Amino acid sequence: MRCPFCGHHDTQVVETRDSDEGGSTRRRRRCQSCDKRFTTYERAEIELPVIVKRDGRRTDYDRAKLKGSLLIALRKRPVGAEALETAIESIEARLRQCGDKEVSSTQLGEWVMQELRKLDKVAYVRFASVYRSFDDVSEFVAAIKETGKKSVN
Repeated sequence: MRCPFCGHHDTQVVETRDSDEGGSTRRRRRCQSCDKRFTTYERAEIELPVIVKRDGRRTDYDRAKLKGSLLIALRKRPVGAEALETAIESIEARLRQCGDKEVSSTQLGEWVMQELRKLDKVAYVRFASVYRSFDDVSEFVAAIKETGKKSVN
């Protein structure tokens, strides 16, 4: 594994542990050259369903895009990197378990909102406001009131 800081090829695994029901392996590594530490995640490469957009276009599932959307919603919120990884892995588990070759972006968005609701209610409202295209304040108020209800899995 190449060091992301100095580019050196020789890194040492300091700690290894399974993450979330064994779906991935988390490894803490230390560079032999610059002595900096970083984390890598190892997971099996499994074909996930194609995402069908609202306009009918089809696109491959993109983990980086999902993570980017979650990071925007979670910006300046007190949610750690491990909690974010757990949410992404939960969403990916749902994609695998559904057994379909295609999943609508609407369904994926609902799963994202369920995970955000568990992580941080402010992030949930942020995401919902963009995802559901709120037009006025009453829709924000309804989303905020909805966060007070028990989450449904």
